[in-house]
Amino acid sequence: MNTLTIPSIHYLTILPVLIFFGSSLLLLVASAMWRRSLPMVFSTTMAVLTSLAVLVVTYFQWRGLDHGGATTTVAHAVVLDGFSVVATAVIAVSVGLAAIVAHDWALRENVRGPEYQILAMASSAGAVLMTQANDLIVIFLGLEILSLGLYVLVALDRRKTESAEASLKYFILGGFASAIFIYGAALLYGATGSTNLTTISYFLGSNVLLQPGLLVAGGALLLVGFAFKIAAVPFHMWSPDVYEGAPTPVTGFMASIVKVGAFAALIRVMISGLGTQLGTWRPILWVLIALTTVVGAALALPQRNAKRLLAYSSINHAGFILIGVWAGTARGSAALLFYLATYAPTVVATFAIVTVMGGLGDERHSLESYRGLARRQPWLGASLAVLLLSQLGAPLTAGFYAKFSVLAAAVDAGGSVLALIALLSAAIAASFYLRWTVVLYAEPDDDIDATRVVVPRGTALVIGVGVVLTLLFGVWPGPLVTLAQHATVYFLP
Repeated sequence: MNTLTIPSIHYLTILPVLIFFGSSLLLLVASAMWRRSLPMVFSTTMAVLTSLAVLVVTYFQWRGLDHGGATTTVAHAVVLDGFSVVATAVIAVSVGLAAIVAHDWALRENVRGPEYQILAMASSAGAVLMTQANDLIVIFLGLEILSLGLYVLVALDRRKTESAEASLKYFILGGFASAIFIYGAALLYGATGSTNLTTISYFLGSNVLLQPGLLVAGGALLLVGFAFKIAAVPFHMWSPDVYEGAPTPVTGFMASIVKVGAFAALIRVMISGLGTQLGTWRPILWVLIALTTVVGAALALPQRNAKRLLAYSSINHAGFILIGVWAGTARGSAALLFYLATYAPTVVATFAIVTVMGGLGDERHSLESYRGLARRQPWLGASLAVLLLSQLGAPLTAGFYAKFSVLAAAVDAGGSVLALIALLSAAIAASFYLRWTVVLYAEPDDDIDATRVVVPRGTALVIGVGVVLTLLFGVWPGPLVTLAQHATVYFLP
């Protein structure tokens, strides 16, 4: 008689996922049982408190790593290491900041209900699961949990046909990408006999495949699935339309947590699982990085819509972050983690300003609407200028050290030409970042609406946090650099 063996579970490891899922479910039940619509402040407060609770848990997880080191649980399918802890903390901060911005947007647009908070917390649970995954099946589950909530969030504003169209496009292409990913996982299982990343690594390290075609095909399909999620060229087509059509707070949420979850899972697959075959994947990654950095920067040049411009900017950033994966070293992993930790709050704060500037109806996203903003509202214009300069990689901002660290990791790993291409793309990107910054301080035209925009207190707080973190880690990056380096020390092979 066969008996069902239940694997041992270390609950501290999966507690962030349980907190996000539990809060989402609790809010869903409360909204269903409440006679009237739940007050918006209740839903937002719950989302923010959930993020703070996850942050507290990550602190205790980090302390546990100092004493016991990295561990696995749930039959070695989920891992607790420094990389997952820091990535989870970044996701928690992004969720909390984005929830505050979404609250102010919902009040302005009269979009009532807790749907955003419920879906955002559920999607965040998927992103956290991807950062902790040590198995291809768990990565796929996290990917689907993350994506399903986002498909609905993109269409959150039912009054706009653009949101519905963007959601449909995202859903269809996302379904194809998921199918390609799981097919790649099946091929990799056929080549190695396991979906566990640690087992795959040991198998490839101790065996020579005389016919590695199945392994190469499986890895390539996995890479295609990840490339879609991070919007790497040529799998970026969905990004500008979805960024433009989605409600702006949702766009900021997507731009932050999707990159953290997807890149965390990607580096686990490429380094933890397929690290012994890095020579096979490097040429493919090299081409992806070159195309993504250059095309992302070049296609942003003609854009006159702020959200589409930031979409192509995000593509360019994805290319830079991919350099950390290509390096395949502890230095590259630490640089990738530092980049994600600084990029996430910066992009959420940037979209917070874009949300405010969108006005009632969330439609005023032409770059011309920003003309003279710094003259009308100096603090708001200066904040956006700082955030844009950080994404450019200007000195004394967090973006400078983030780009420097990944480029240094590439040069250290023998990728001088790749680093040069990325630098050239940064020079191209400087054109549209500086153009937008100049518009902020330009003399406003007579035909431009020069009305001062109202900045709610919560959104102002998010903008302030983003600017402070950008400047703090730009001037004093040491603590975060040390944290990222220690996180990779606990990275499980």
